[in-house]
Amino acid sequence: MELKPTESELEILQVIWKKGECTVRDVHEELAKNKESGYTTTLKLMQIMHEKGLVERNTDAKTHLYKAVITRGEAQQGALDKIISTVFKGSTSDLVIQALGQHRASQDEIDAIKDYLKQFDQPTK
Repeated sequence: MELKPTESELEILQVIWKKGECTVRDVHEELAKNKESGYTTTLKLMQIMHEKGLVERNTDAKTHLYKAVITRGEAQQGALDKIISTVFKGSTSDLVIQALGQHRASQDEIDAIKDYLKQFDQPTK
């Protein structure tokens, strides 16, 4: 089964990835710094995420601790695959051109991209 977090679930996962194990209150307080959100909404979303298998819940303590089951890399890969197949009709080059054309990359980022692309220029044996 492929796990596909929603945008709201990704926001919660970002907090969990950053903090490691955390309570609903930990997540809610972090999210409340950037947007208005009710505690019960955060609680409900995290319960749904647990049912979907995106997070694990440790119920040993009085306050439940949640940790991510899906890694940041898995979430990024899933989101990227979906964007490439739906928005860019399978064209990786269109995605890259659009990304670089719309968002100014730093020189370090451009150098990293060039270094990455060099591996495709190497003759295969």
